[in-house]
Amino acid sequence: MLNLSQFARFDELSVAVPDFIRYPTIRKLAERVQHETLNAAASSVLYDPYNTSRSARVLNSLYQTPIADASILVAITHERHPKLLLTRRAAHMNSHAGEVSCAGGKYETGDGNNVVTALREACEETALPPNKVQLLGQLPIQTSKSGMSVRPIVALIAPDLVLVPELGEISRIFWADFETLLTQPTVEYSIEYMMQDQTATILTPSWQVDGETVWGLTGRVIASLLETGFDRQLEWYYRIQESRL
Repeated sequence: MLNLSQFARFDELSVAVPDFIRYPTIRKLAERVQHETLNAAASSVLYDPYNTSRSARVLNSLYQTPIADASILVAITHERHPKLLLTRRAAHMNSHAGEVSCAGGKYETGDGNNVVTALREACEETALPPNKVQLLGQLPIQTSKSGMSVRPIVALIAPDLVLVPELGEISRIFWADFETLLTQPTVEYSIEYMMQDQTATILTPSWQVDGETVWGLTGRVIASLLETGFDRQLEWYYRIQESRL
């Protein structure tokens, strides 16, 4: 288990301030995500009698958020044409084997909050140093197909970081162009799924990114990010394909 304290304590983590972000797309995203993060926080965070900074209020709201079963890092490069960090899980994994995901994993005793879980797991899986991350905020909880609650933590990272896949957990690191996610239509994807001892074909939206299919929980997280940041409404469904006689 990685000891996050070797990189940074929670109260030393950096929060990106929208006013200091020069690129319009990222600045708009930061404003929207932080607005949602603060609105979801307790009133004591929103109306601080000591008039603490926006960064402190964002950190406080993240710290006070109830702990989820797992947390993921929605990491976006801080540049004019931003990209979203994605990974493909190793084929031998017990759950979600071979599927596309954001870096992240289960909460462990000692993490203390969702942000530390996301940063620790991202460091373990991709060698992303937590002290190279600027937090934006969080997105609403998602539920995995196994029933776990998953908290997405949104953050900025430098575009020139050298990341290395931990091959015991992930087989590949790749990037999704943010403008493409904002503008391109989703593609319907079919998967085989066991239901009551029978195999059914499930249809669901997906993105095609660098030869990979992005669907499931990761797709829902991206859809939530685009809706929060840019009002892009995407219908996300799981529909059983009717058999054709």
